Amino acid sequence: MASYYVNKNAQSNGDHEVHTSGCIWLPDVNNRKYLGEFDNCRGAVIEAKKTYPQSNGCKHCSLPCHTS
Repeated sequence: MASYYVNKNAQSNGDHEVHTSGCIWLPDVNNRKYLGEFDNCRGAVIEAKKTYPQSNGCKHCSLPCHTS
């Protein structure tokens, strides 16, 4: 299980990226929302979409859930 967070600030394309706690691109504590503990990024992205419908996995730490 890993801890997942979503960036409160959208990317230029409108996506809110989902990150693991160890990601080098994890946003500052004030710019992220804790999503919970998940076995993989899919559950974390589903949870993120409850707040930010346009959520996406980080290309570096959540690649299986990243869309271009």
